Amino acid sequence: MAKAIVIYETAYGYTETMAKAIEAGLKEVGVDVELKKVMSTEVEDLKDVDAVVLGCPTYHHDMITTMKTFLFKMKKADLKGKVGAAFGAYGWSGESVEMMSDTMKHIFEMDMIEQDLRMKGTEVVTGEEECKEFGKKIAGRLK
Repeated sequence: MAKAIVIYETAYGYTETMAKAIEAGLKEVGVDVELKKVMSTEVEDLKDVDAVVLGCPTYHHDMITTMKTFLFKMKKADLKGKVGAAFGAYGWSGESVEMMSDTMKHIFEMDMIEQDLRMKGTEVVTGEEECKEFGKKIAGRLK
């Protein structure tokens, strides 16, 4: 069975809502999923997974510091060729998702799901189905 980890940070709960819906989408297709907040995640948690999914809101055109710090730690893991995906909520810009995705693709050499998932915070409430579909898209790459 394929295994994925969804690691996220949240400021107002929107990115957490997205993370839970992505987790649900992955599970619906039979992927074993672990959902963790970034502060409780260690590099060792990435060792035995087939996919790493990162979620972070954009705050003042940047990632939240805890996610940025975790990306530096992720360099210690051998992620080359593993499936990767990035998502996040934003208020007016959304740069954090592209920052995570670029790092995963170009630094860690991961097989990235193209078209990252970005949602305006106010859209998250009605966008849970889109998040589930994103989870299913990730699962499809694992099959």
